[in-house]
Amino acid sequence: MFREYTLRQLAELVNGQVEGDPDLVIHALNGIEYAQPGEITFVLDDKHLPLPEQCRASACIVPAGASPLPIPVIVAEQPAVAAARIHALLLAEPFQAQGIHPSAVLGAGCVMLGEVTVGPLVALGDRVTLGERVVIHAGAVIGSDTVIGDDTVIHANVTVAERCTIGRRVVLHHGAVIGSDGFGFASDHRGVHYKKPQVGTVRIDDDVEVGANACVDRAAFGVTWIKSGTKIDNLVMIGHNVVIGENSMLVAQVGIAGSTTLGRNVVLGAKAGVAGHLHLGDQVMAAAKSGIHNNQPKGAMVGGTPAIEVRDWARASAAFGKLPEMVKELRRLRKEVDRLSSLLAPTQHEEKNDDISV
Repeated sequence: MFREYTLRQLAELVNGQVEGDPDLVIHALNGIEYAQPGEITFVLDDKHLPLPEQCRASACIVPAGASPLPIPVIVAEQPAVAAARIHALLLAEPFQAQGIHPSAVLGAGCVMLGEVTVGPLVALGDRVTLGERVVIHAGAVIGSDTVIGDDTVIHANVTVAERCTIGRRVVLHHGAVIGSDGFGFASDHRGVHYKKPQVGTVRIDDDVEVGANACVDRAAFGVTWIKSGTKIDNLVMIGHNVVIGENSMLVAQVGIAGSTTLGRNVVLGAKAGVAGHLHLGDQVMAAAKSGIHNNQPKGAMVGGTPAIEVRDWARASAAFGKLPEMVKELRRLRKEVDRLSSLLAPTQHEEKNDDISV
């Protein structure tokens, strides 16, 4: 069933300005090549205009100053953000509690603070607390003494270990593991490894999203803490006692070693690795596959392994591709120097002999 809004209502949501019929009814958002009548599409800048002839969208979200279009538009300061918010609104469905599936297993002393949906084969440990409108999909396992906040969605086969705290409006995608043991071992002089007990916990604050098969280890002592608004992509690994600041973004396959702290709005590109016991200041950005081995100040932009200032890394990367040609040229120059040296040697010998004779 479609959810319908007028252009005026959608523009009000994103503080945009309607140009054209404000009462035009929209029921979906779609990409330029897929949009149909009754749907709205979006462009990020003028280079995507004019719209292709085959585009059948009824309206478009555009940036300020964009070229005129033959269809109504919403002018937005940040079209990408406006499109995301409008798309979410059009897809939103009111919560409908499904209750607890007969195959779900609940431990002793579990508390439901409101209506919830607990799917097939879900297992809740003892004294688990679920807030209002929590949805837990099939096969998820929630450990004892875990607290889950209002409007949180836990997808299929997620594991949240014991004594974790999950905030409000959190999304844990399929297969994510929260609160597994941190990787801590002590090795003796013979090379035998002894496990260090991991007795801490994990705290995930409001509006955090954790991708599929991502892992957040529990602390050795204290807490591993993911602060509000952070978005974590698939296959990310977060070690014990790591603290991630507000509104940070960790892209696919990022790995962060234990006891490292990140400030606010840190962005780590895919496969970036961060060594343990470091601090990355607010708004640090690291390019994909960066290897960060030292502290980074606020606003630093780094790349490479070991990570260096991103402009230096870009120049070094460009030079790296030319190394074969540079080596070939160096060998040629060495031969030329050797040839010139051999030509100069007799002359220098004759001059020396002349000096002796005088």
